[in-house]
Amino acid sequence: MAINWKLMDAKTEWADEGRLLVELPEDEAATIARDKPRVPPGQNLTNGFPVLSIGDNPLIRTRDWQLVLGGHVERRIHWDWQDFQSAPQTEFKTDIHCVTGWSKLDTVWQGVSTREIIRSVRPLHTTKFVTLRSYDGYATSLDMADFAHEDAFLASHYDGNPLDRAHGGPVRLIVPHLYLWKSAKWLRQIWFTDKEHRGTWEARGYHRRGDPWKQERYE
Repeated sequence: MAINWKLMDAKTEWADEGRLLVELPEDEAATIARDKPRVPPGQNLTNGFPVLSIGDNPLIRTRDWQLVLGGHVERRIHWDWQDFQSAPQTEFKTDIHCVTGWSKLDTVWQGVSTREIIRSVRPLHTTKFVTLRSYDGYATSLDMADFAHEDAFLASHYDGNPLDRAHGGPVRLIVPHLYLWKSAKWLRQIWFTDKEHRGTWEARGYHRRGDPWKQERYE
C-alpha cells in the first residue's frame, strides 16, 4: 500500500492545531497533573484516542494476518493469528504519549510482551536494533534496549475489545516510554539487525529515538 503523504500532511496539520484532541475537564486534568506527575513536557491530557496514520487504514482480517520475525536471530518465526493467540498473553496498563501533543493515562491493553518475542527468536549477540514494518508501508526502528523494555508489548486488544482497524489492529506494537510513532500499527514484520534503518518518520527528520520526557521530536 502506497503512503498517502498528502493525507498525512493534512492530518499532521490538524494535530498541530489540536483538532484531534478531546481534553479532560480542567479540574480532572489538574488533579492528575498534581497527584501523578506522569505527563511529559509539552503534552496535553485527553480522554479520547486521536487517530493519526500515514494514509488509509489497511483492512487486515485475522484469518489473513501474518507476522514474520527474523533477521539476526537463531530462530526465524512465521506467526499466523492462532500462533499469536497461543503465545503467553498479558494485560498491560500504561500511559501513552503522541508526538502531536496528546497524552492518555491508564490505557489497558492485552497482548504479548516483546520479551516473549525475544525469548522465542533468540537474537544474536550482534543485534543492536529492531526494525518494524507495517501492512500500510510504514516502518520505524528501535534500539534493542527499547524494544526489550519491560513495558513494551504487541497489542491485540484495547480496553477489553479486539484492537480496531483505526488503532492498528489486528496487532500493533506499544512502547509506552517513547512517542507513539515508534509503536508501529498493523504489524507484519519484526526484523532484528546490527545496523539502524531509519523509518518513515525518521527519514523525514524525526528523532531517531523519541523520548517524550526529553521532548525528542526532531533531530
